[in-house]
Amino acid sequence: MSHQVHIYTDGSAKGNPGPGGYGVVMELVGTPYKKEFYEGFRLTTNNRMELLAVIVGIEKLKTAGTNVLVISDSKYVVDSVSKGWVFGWEKKNFAGKKNADLWKRFLIINRKHKVDFKWIKGHNNHPQNERCDQLAVFASTQPNLSVDKWYEEVGSKQD
Repeated sequence: MSHQVHIYTDGSAKGNPGPGGYGVVMELVGTPYKKEFYEGFRLTTNNRMELLAVIVGIEKLKTAGTNVLVISDSKYVVDSVSKGWVFGWEKKNFAGKKNADLWKRFLIINRKHKVDFKWIKGHNNHPQNERCDQLAVFASTQPNLSVDKWYEEVGSKQD
């Protein structure tokens, strides 16, 4: 499959749970087109931010059926999708699984495109991964952080 878009992602949380953020770098393959996105939250987890980065990146796509390669340093996200675990969790209505709200959101957007995943080692001088990390950390340190409402009301009780 020829990928039209590469989406690099990273998430961060200080304290886990604690303040966190995500960073996304999107590139249109074969062109200089590049976009960056980030957002910070006052109380969340690293895994939530890793997954939310992927979701936000895919949600930014404007054309259904886009061929996408998501590049992430999160084994949690990459393995959950690549190994098919998330589809098994879905069949069991995510019983006992953390971040069910985000996984459900992921499955909706994932099905609108042709998405592949690639894991890369984090903090290994990969330029786009390093940039995503910078964006995620920056986002988590901003004033007036967003509220991860589901996590604060429901998810934190699962930890």
